[in-house]
Amino acid sequence: MAKFRKWIGAGLGWAFGGPIGGLIGLGLGWMFDNASEQDIERGYTKTTTGDFVVSLLVLIAAVMKADGKVMQSELNYVKSFLVQRFGQSSANEALKMLRDLLKQNIPVRDVCTQIRTRLDYPSRLELIHLLYGLANADKAVDQSEIKVIDEIAYYLGISSSDSKSIKSMFVKSAESSYQILGIEQTATIDEIKKAYRRLAKEYHPDKVS
Repeated sequence: MAKFRKWIGAGLGWAFGGPIGGLIGLGLGWMFDNASEQDIERGYTKTTTGDFVVSLLVLIAAVMKADGKVMQSELNYVKSFLVQRFGQSSANEALKMLRDLLKQNIPVRDVCTQIRTRLDYPSRLELIHLLYGLANADKAVDQSEIKVIDEIAYYLGISSSDSKSIKSMFVKSAESSYQILGIEQTATIDEIKKAYRRLAKEYHPDKVS
């Protein structure tokens, strides 16, 4: 546990300031006991693993609070991801941080604005993918969760096409079926048939192999 506290404390750069810093600083000041005083004083701006994890946990809290209930399946999803990335001990400490965040109001727009200025586009896409995975942890994505994730994607500067593509991986609907085919919902029968034929050729066993 001490290892995680030292890692996340000393590993925070830009996330230590702004709205994210406000969310984690009050209840989790113990994490910064091992941080470099010089780093905290100068507020370095390099994106670190600690920045990404804290950003993810803050957004996870926003999505989990969306439908007014915290599901065990959601906590299991988050824990599984954290264990795979950082190990059991660090995952347990991160979950403690998440539980603290769940007690707070998350200013989504302000948090996303801070994240957008520091995380590169692929990292922001990964955040959205993980958030949809979280929402789908109980095999039923709630509309309130979709609304929050759409809002997060918008404020993170994710393009509409990228956002819809990620959503279609988890939210099955008539719209997502059209997206997979690469056509609009207004497509004619002939256009739909052509799209199916195109996919059939693209994924034909002879071509795939």
